[in-house]
Amino acid sequence: MTTHDAAASPASQTLSRGIRILEILADARAALSIDEIARLLGVHRSVAYRLLRTLEDHGLITRDSAGRIQLGARMAALAAGVASDLQAEALPELTAVANELGTTCFLVVLDHDECVTLVSVEPRHAIASVAQRPGTRHPVTVGAPGKAILSALPRGDWPGEVCDRLTEEVTDAATRGFATSHDEVIPSLRSVSVPLSLRGRRPAAIAVVYVASDHEPAEIADRLQRSASVIREALGG
Repeated sequence: MTTHDAAASPASQTLSRGIRILEILADARAALSIDEIARLLGVHRSVAYRLLRTLEDHGLITRDSAGRIQLGARMAALAAGVASDLQAEALPELTAVANELGTTCFLVVLDHDECVTLVSVEPRHAIASVAQRPGTRHPVTVGAPGKAILSALPRGDWPGEVCDRLTEEVTDAATRGFATSHDEVIPSLRSVSVPLSLRGRRPAAIAVVYVASDHEPAEIADRLQRSASVIREALGG
């Protein structure tokens, strides 16, 4: 097959649907039934069942005692291999920030037009903390991490349609070095984020998420920026 033929070949529908199932399960807050997955995928139950059997054979999904489906342990092993050096260098810093500020601290990377959480740490002694699961994704145009990433990108690399309000917020974030959000990704939650620019790597950001904090956003941002500097130095970026 020539390069042109390969480029012209249609994408595998089966593979695409299998990947979409993993995304659906990653976004779900609980295990899902086959019928729920089939509905969200837009296919007949029998099609969803065959796809799930293949994913289960590879350990990518698992079933609970009621037959409901969730991501399997194999997914964690695959995720650990994504930017493993970045995760290894970021984890101690995220842990330190989470425990010092009493907030959940996480690292996101840009994936097309979405922010994807790569690694997350909840504070050790907090009475209540916000869970930010690895694999969680949201549009780069909402939330503090997205604004922080956009503030470090040329305007030509932004998504096609960005409103004037977001442009102003990103411009402000670029000026002060950090971004904030409230009620944008998850109702009632606040976030502060700083960009993490590393040579030769996709755009990233470090962020904290919380309901309330004794620390002002600028104070939180200063702590995040120190961690970002440590990570950049460790990775030679």
